[in-house]
Amino acid sequence: MRKRIITSPAQSIGSRGEDWLDVEGAASVEMTSEDTHFPIESALSGGTRGWRAAEPSIQTIRLVFDQPQQLKRIRVVFEEKECSRTQEFVLRWCSNTKSFREIVRQQWNFSPPESTREVEEYQVDMKDLTVFELIILPNISGGTARASLMSLRLS
Repeated sequence: MRKRIITSPAQSIGSRGEDWLDVEGAASVEMTSEDTHFPIESALSGGTRGWRAAEPSIQTIRLVFDQPQQLKRIRVVFEEKECSRTQEFVLRWCSNTKSFREIVRQQWNFSPPESTREVEEYQVDMKDLTVFELIILPNISGGTARASLMSLRLS
């Protein structure tokens, strides 16, 4: 008999007992910019500080997976405690690097101190996903607001 031990991507337990994908171990991350005090790792691993852009412009966070993935659930959390603004974000994916498909395009009005947190969960059925993108327009009216992301989890 021939046998061998194989390794599977590491996973952590999600808030509902669901397995979250270990994005840091399964993908490379590409970003438009990053504030050194708020690195992307914090948003991808469930950290408490999240990610923030270094500049006030439209931002892209792209996950390029080492192996094709199957996704069933996406959870994004945004938080803004300082200024009122209307943010727009787009989630999209592709199974090859040429043709992106949009999952959702959503706007949210932050109005501190009352409305400071946006939590969105999407049930999806994506097979052979190789690239996942989050595009954030921090303020549809312009201005100096910087994009931020508290958490991005995939399962």
